Amino acid sequence: METKIIKVDPERPDKSALEEAARILRAGGLVAFPTETVYGLGANGLDANACKKIYEAKGRPSDNPLILTIGDISGLYPIVGRVTENAEKIIDAFWPGPITLVLPKADCVPMEVTGGLDTVAVRFPSNAVARELIKTAGIPVAAPSANSSGKPSPTRASHVEFDLNGKIDMIIDGGPADWGLESTILDVSVDRPVLLRPGAVTKEMIEEIVGEIDVDPAVYSKPSADIVPKAPGMKYKHYSPAAKVILVSGNLENVVKTINEKVSEDSAKGLKVGVMATEQTKNRYTGASVLVVGDRDKPETIGANLFKILRKFDHIGVDVVYSEVFDEAGEGAAIMNRLNKAAGFNYIYC
Repeated sequence: METKIIKVDPERPDKSALEEAARILRAGGLVAFPTETVYGLGANGLDANACKKIYEAKGRPSDNPLILTIGDISGLYPIVGRVTENAEKIIDAFWPGPITLVLPKADCVPMEVTGGLDTVAVRFPSNAVARELIKTAGIPVAAPSANSSGKPSPTRASHVEFDLNGKIDMIIDGGPADWGLESTILDVSVDRPVLLRPGAVTKEMIEEIVGEIDVDPAVYSKPSADIVPKAPGMKYKHYSPAAKVILVSGNLENVVKTINEKVSEDSAKGLKVGVMATEQTKNRYTGASVLVVGDRDKPETIGANLFKILRKFDHIGVDVVYSEVFDEAGEGAAIMNRLNKAAGFNYIYC
């Protein structure tokens, strides 16, 4: 398969390009497109065979649910069984935007989308390219991240091309994603909402709207092998470069010292070592390939760069990556959720 790549203006995308992509989606093909979070891999969300192609292209486990994206609010009602009171509050506060809601599914939604569950995850993205494409297609679009399963999510069209070139029909290049981490996922199918995946819409922001919520244990700890995932990213190792990722936790002074010691030990064994550092620590590491993920005082910069930096370590070709850890308050919860998944909860405490 030849993958066609089309570059569009992220604010005013060319209508003819979107019409071509929409025809591919309606015909059962796969189109990667930008959102405000990461690039999504789109298929007709009501076509079971088209959704199966997503799993095949990504190498994705079949019990890992997909997210349905809609182009306007009216697209929600035909694909869910009901809209709960808490869902309405979240919709009013945050849609369109980087939060996905889990609701009872309508009969028209195939089980290939939901991973066999009776609930469906739905998102209304704010990105102009995504919204116009979905509206032009006239269908809900199933759209997990447009990467090979388990690898860092793509924040640029070049990342999608590296992973999926020759496996999908089209890539729409709408520039880099703004946020750089996947959407928040909130289960509002139950009386007390449950945070299934942290993102740009934080737990604190949600609780200002609906009151106290629960957090699924898989958000902050390694999930059990028999977990039935209710949302993407809950069960399997995710976001990982080819290298082994090790998180180093403790007082920052001790973290820097410990990482430098491990770099020296590993280098002596003939390993090529990478360090994921911050603006505050970038000049304090020696003997390793040091990449700066962002500024500790500006967590949004870390979120925007995290997947890009993990992918850069693949291009450099390191064997092991040592990373600092970050405060889990606010946006930090999403950052550490992704880092924990990337490392498989592999920690050194110092």
